[in-house]
Amino acid sequence: MCFLGCDEEETEVGRQQARGSCPYCGGKVHAVDVGSKLRLCFLPICFRFKRKYFCTLCSKRLVLYDY
Repeated sequence: MCFLGCDEEETEVGRQQARGSCPYCGGKVHAVDVGSKLRLCFLPICFRFKRKYFCTLCSKRLVLYDY
């Protein structure tokens, strides 16, 4: 749901090599820390930090399952 004047901006905060390898091609995995800012009419409402995992060879986004 998005209102008029709503905007979300993502910026890369940091990048580091993660443990393991890509299950598709066997390449190295990078963990990317992303900070997102949700704004409504230029007023910041919410700040979030997420960690995303990407393969360096095939550029696929990888999902980490926690058991």
